[in-house]
Amino acid sequence: MLAGKAAAAATTSFCSLQASLLTLAILTLLSFTYFSLNSSSILRSPHHPHHHLLSATIPEDHVNTTTIHHHHQQQLSDIYHSPKVFGLNFAEMEANFKVFIYPDGDPNTFYQTPRKLTGKYASEGYFFQNIRESRFRTLDPDQAHLFFIPISCHKMRGKGTSYENMTIIVQNYVESLISKYPYWNRTLGADHFFVTCHDVGVRATEGFPLLVKNSIRVVCSPSYDVGFIPHKDVALPQVLQPFALPAGGNDLENRTKLGFWAGHRNSKIRVILARVWENDTELDISNNRINRAIGPLVYQKRFYSTKFCICPGGSQVNSARIADSIHYGCVPVILSNYYDLPFNDIIDWHKFAVVLKEHDVYRLKQILKDITDAEFVALHKNLVKIQKHFQWNSPPIRYDAFHMVMYELWLRRHVIKY
Repeated sequence: MLAGKAAAAATTSFCSLQASLLTLAILTLLSFTYFSLNSSSILRSPHHPHHHLLSATIPEDHVNTTTIHHHHQQQLSDIYHSPKVFGLNFAEMEANFKVFIYPDGDPNTFYQTPRKLTGKYASEGYFFQNIRESRFRTLDPDQAHLFFIPISCHKMRGKGTSYENMTIIVQNYVESLISKYPYWNRTLGADHFFVTCHDVGVRATEGFPLLVKNSIRVVCSPSYDVGFIPHKDVALPQVLQPFALPAGGNDLENRTKLGFWAGHRNSKIRVILARVWENDTELDISNNRINRAIGPLVYQKRFYSTKFCICPGGSQVNSARIADSIHYGCVPVILSNYYDLPFNDIIDWHKFAVVLKEHDVYRLKQILKDITDAEFVALHKNLVKIQKHFQWNSPPIRYDAFHMVMYELWLRRHVIKY
């Protein structure tokens, strides 16, 4: 019995020792945490002599960029495939991206900025003007990530030059750059790009296979079933600026019409669209552009009162009507096969547009009517968020069409130079 009592006492003493050690460990941990936090706050004080060391580890630019990105992510996270990646990459692009523009353009091809940046060449014109004025331009080719070949068929088209002669002029000009400068031969043109919006420029440059195969083409007609190469080339948004009326959006109560399209029947899909739906009472479909004699800006005003604006491809897969729809707050309905939509690898078009195959034209009305009110409201709200990406400005503004195109080019900058 005495042995049992002794064992019990020993056990009690051991447990008491364990409890004491545990209590001491907890107190030590709390004390260490307190002094660590106190020291950190002292170091962060601007009056502390070593404050600059701590500040150096967290650059102010990084803090500002993070704050801006956090606000941007909160605003636009619904429409981006990877909002965090986009925000960080975009900030890095703004800080570091450099482009060298070849200065000695052939007078037959070198782009001359028109007095008014309007019409089919507006996107092309704005890009040329913006890049010359932007922070991205460098006069030192050794600093450049990419090289811009300032080809434009705008001037040649005005002179009535044939496609064959355009191709010869473009080829001679590019070959002169290849022989005069060492930069093309380091990558065979993989770090070079050119910009052309009108299909005239596309046809003229396609006659020079070396240029089309290796360099980055920034074009308004990016179709998978022609010469456009996804992931190498860039889709340029075709925007006919200036817009005749202010931007629409957040005006759902005014949008009582189901669908709208008016235009020329210059493609198979447009012919079918007009034939099937031009007499429908819920879809406002016209097989010709609205006559100006009816009234001022009647065509543009139709966008304000419509939920869905039909955007069939014309002579090419693209249509300036897409940018018009976005600007006026009308959800675009894409009716064009194999169209690599602008910024498709950055923004999710299904969040603010209806993307259909051309053969869906026969079921068009039912497809649109099957979209619930809640789904339409979500599409419209997201559409308003991305309007800035389809607007050109001079000088350019953060996140506008110019910056989005530059971001697409930034993603293509990694090339091995030999």
